[in-house]
Amino acid sequence: METIIIALSKYLIILFMLAYTFECFSVFRHKHEEGRKRIYIRQNIWMFFMQSVAYLALLLTERDLSILLFYFLQLLIMVAVIVLYHILYPRANRLILNNMCMLLSVGFIILTRLSRERALRQFSICAFTLALCMFVPYFFRRFRYFDKMAWVFAGFGIASLSLVLVFSRVINGSKLNISLFGITFQPSEFIKITFAFAIAGLLYSAVSLKQVLISGCVAGLHVLILVLSKDLGSAVLYFVAYFAILYVATRKLYYYLLGFAGGFVASVAGYFLFSHVRTRVTAWRDPIATIETAGYQVSQSLFAIGTGSWFGTGLSQGLPRSIPVVEADFIFAAICEELGVIFGLCLILICASCFVMFMNVAMRFHDPFYKLLAVGLSTMYAFQVFLTIGGVTKLIPLTGVTLPLISYGGSSVMVSLILFSLIQGMYISYRDENHTHPA
Repeated sequence: METIIIALSKYLIILFMLAYTFECFSVFRHKHEEGRKRIYIRQNIWMFFMQSVAYLALLLTERDLSILLFYFLQLLIMVAVIVLYHILYPRANRLILNNMCMLLSVGFIILTRLSRERALRQFSICAFTLALCMFVPYFFRRFRYFDKMAWVFAGFGIASLSLVLVFSRVINGSKLNISLFGITFQPSEFIKITFAFAIAGLLYSAVSLKQVLISGCVAGLHVLILVLSKDLGSAVLYFVAYFAILYVATRKLYYYLLGFAGGFVASVAGYFLFSHVRTRVTAWRDPIATIETAGYQVSQSLFAIGTGSWFGTGLSQGLPRSIPVVEADFIFAAICEELGVIFGLCLILICASCFVMFMNVAMRFHDPFYKLLAVGLSTMYAFQVFLTIGGVTKLIPLTGVTLPLISYGGSSVMVSLILFSLIQGMYISYRDENHTHPA
């Protein structure tokens, strides 16, 4: 009987995931939040069904009752977040809220399968951050001077990244982390937020050539420090976010083309300057030819995705631990192996619906600062998803960034939750000020 349940579970998980993903785009058929209430309720039902079936499968295969306790703790946190948002912020965007909870749920499921210890640690960080983030929309509505603090954000970001460059230890060829009072974190993750605030603050009131050059120097300094730290994945994110904000601020296409040209030149320079970039490019071009060295990770990732095929091997039925750093950079490969490529495609579509809604929020703003801020945060989120999944599937060379809200990593998941909360805060503020029900 247990064998039958485990075999059927993967199909039920995919079915519930397909239903949830369909509802993500059904939302956009309705112009007002009131018309979407039933969709949001159905989304919650599909999410909890999917989560319940997944943990039942894990319980039957692992035969560890602590999995059941972990499941109930997650259920408690998710229900609490949804209910508290409904009570405290009735004007909140429920699609953003539901997607945040769904992505966290997927992350917890696959991390529980891969490493119970890391899953518990990730859960603790998420629970703490979610409690703090409950105040972000409130604070955002009350404090209205962010646009005047561009140089504060810029200075803080440059100083923090410089400290990492000077004091951080080299790990795997890069300087990423710094320890403070026994806590290790990655400042470049948190500076993504202040970077978006800084560039939006510099460009919202004037887009003269002088102001563009000033903002370009600020952005360039951030990127240069990241390059010197060999944190090239973050450098790419900052670079792309800057030109997205610049294009929306100026509406001049040649700035965008200049960004592409600059990105191309920087990529070529990075290839010749950094040996690990050449290694990643070699692995990307032909991972099988270098399977014993540079191409091992990518090859194992492709084998895992191919093994999973459309419907996956089932939770705890695959071999995802054969991929190095699978809990972080390669978690998408583990998901596709055990939950299937269909599940993986649904995951991509859920992330896409987040980006569409984020940009929808951005374009609703008449206030140029909040429009640019939302564009910057949205671009960072979407491009990070693209870099992670693109690297895992050999679409692009590996960049070493995590999949937001899903991959293991305290700094990454904290910043992703803050990003979602900031977008939510902007949405709520807009609705409060305009007394409307925008999409």
